[in-house]
Amino acid sequence: MKTILSEQQLALTVKRLAHQILENNLQLSNTVIIGLQPRGVFLSNRIVAELKKIVGEAAIHYGKLDITFYRDDVRKSLHIANATDIPFSIENKHVVLIDDVLYTGRTIRAALDALLDFGRPSKVSLCVLIDRRFNRELPIQPDYTGKTIDTIVSEKVKVCWKERDEREEVVLL
Repeated sequence: MKTILSEQQLALTVKRLAHQILENNLQLSNTVIIGLQPRGVFLSNRIVAELKKIVGEAAIHYGKLDITFYRDDVRKSLHIANATDIPFSIENKHVVLIDDVLYTGRTIRAALDALLDFGRPSKVSLCVLIDRRFNRELPIQPDYTGKTIDTIVSEKVKVCWKERDEREEVVLL
């Protein structure tokens, strides 16, 4: 097991990602933040908390998207669905999708399919904590990246959050 991001590095990375999103979307009036269930929500909750410190709560439209039934592997194994909570329209909005690890790109493809059920956004950006860049199966790249790492297929990236794992760090197994 190798530590990729310590608790302190993880906190700094979340702050940086929030600032980068704000830098490219100054008003946030036409921007919505969507965390991908289940693991991307831990990251999106933190990014939204950082944004609220800077611009206030009223300026932020934040939702959570479950992509379980949009996945192409849903029939191969048992998946437990999570709640989707998008209490606003994404029609003609800039959507910032947030997930923890970008690996093959299949989760993001499913998220793009699921988003269309909520309207047609004017633009979609992707924010990820970890980009495993050499394992992509689809031509998907993040717009905001916490850390890019090179891994082999047999390695696994685990993002640990206090709420779920009682510690905060990113490790390579």
